[in-house]
Amino acid sequence: MQSKYHFYTIIMKKQKKFVLTDDQVPTQWYNIQADMPNKPLPILNPATREPLTVDEMSHIFARECCVQELDQEHRWIDIPQEVLEKYRFYRSTPLVRAYELEKALGTTAHIYFKNESTNPLGSHKINSALPQCYYCREEGTTNVTTETGAGQWGAALSYAAKIFGLDAAVFQVRISMSQKPYRSSIMRTFGAVVTGSPSMSTRAGKDILTVDPQHPGSLGTAISEAVELATQTPNCKYTLGSVLNHVSLHQTVIGLEAEKQMEMAGEYPDVVIGCFGGGSNFSGIAFPFMRHTFSGEHPNTRFIAAEPDSCPKLTRGVFHYDFGDEAGLTPLLPMFTLGHSFKPANIHAGGLRYHGAGTIVSQLLKDGYMTGVDIPQLESFEAGMLFARTEGIIPAPESCHAIAAAIREANDATAKGEERVILFNLSGHGLIDMTAYEQYINGDLQNYSLSSETIAANTHDLP
Repeated sequence: MQSKYHFYTIIMKKQKKFVLTDDQVPTQWYNIQADMPNKPLPILNPATREPLTVDEMSHIFARECCVQELDQEHRWIDIPQEVLEKYRFYRSTPLVRAYELEKALGTTAHIYFKNESTNPLGSHKINSALPQCYYCREEGTTNVTTETGAGQWGAALSYAAKIFGLDAAVFQVRISMSQKPYRSSIMRTFGAVVTGSPSMSTRAGKDILTVDPQHPGSLGTAISEAVELATQTPNCKYTLGSVLNHVSLHQTVIGLEAEKQMEMAGEYPDVVIGCFGGGSNFSGIAFPFMRHTFSGEHPNTRFIAAEPDSCPKLTRGVFHYDFGDEAGLTPLLPMFTLGHSFKPANIHAGGLRYHGAGTIVSQLLKDGYMTGVDIPQLESFEAGMLFARTEGIIPAPESCHAIAAAIREANDATAKGEERVILFNLSGHGLIDMTAYEQYINGDLQNYSLSSETIAANTHDLP
């Protein structure tokens, strides 16, 4: 019996890809708030400075999303049947053992990645776009608005809106719109109206451009415009692709699948890594595994959020209540922040150029359950190039940060002679980001770093 089990283990460890069957795809999302030793501080109404209620929040978001946002009691939330049917068009996504990357590094570590790039939209963002549009339709909403940086969220939302019969308006960060024009084309293909932000089509955009006519745009400016449009358009709701708790909740299908797939591989991760902008894909891969840390079953697993060196809110930001947008139209969130007026550098990882971290992640960081690492732009592309040349997948610039952090961990394991098991989330492919790769290959990219003086100035007058 022992030799038979040993043979089975050897076979499984030689396998490269692990995929679940349809009946193994999760039917519930995991709500980490129910298990957190310290709950996140409340989101505040900016007018009253009192904790936000579902009724107040539902003026902007779908009501069911608001219920999920504030739910700190229920560990498991049922996925609506219609959303689950849409999930099964592309889920599960593969868990892959990166043998060729391991070989190139000469590492003693075992590296696995959850490949969220395999769905038709090319990134993890569709996991939350589908339920948000579903809930909007169910309550009678006809229009949705949103913001997008690199365009992965905007593309996913545009598609989800179309299949649920909604009209979508997307504000895309102006610099990302020029860097990645085909993402705008994808959104328009799905029927969305796409506007570069800041724009002259909203009061918030006009005010921003009055102060700085050359403003390159940020996720903060795009959120301001989308929220304004949602509040001034009849039968319209705002949808968000990251940061908020209900978005992280929807993304936990990633980690819940990865749990089962790591079990198929016969291993458990020592390190779980995701790139980090507002927290959606990091939360998705990390939160399901983190519950085993809370329970003491796997107390030593480390969780690493890889952010750009030019946008270091986790490592150099301050923990404070702050607005989620530049114009101050959103609720006040307890977060690690660089200040809502922060102007990010024009790096190509447009999805990571956000000034703050979500409330759950911020509390987990405060409590020491996770860490942040800053990745310079050139190191991220070097890692992405190596991954492409070994595993045959060109990763999105955002995902390159997670790969770079995984490579750091693998090299550290080798130096210490450890057989460390590393799991990272490949949040999307980079096939529409080839301009960025071309610039890297030609030597035209550079690193950006924030001075302490800039961070202090941006966070000096927080609300």
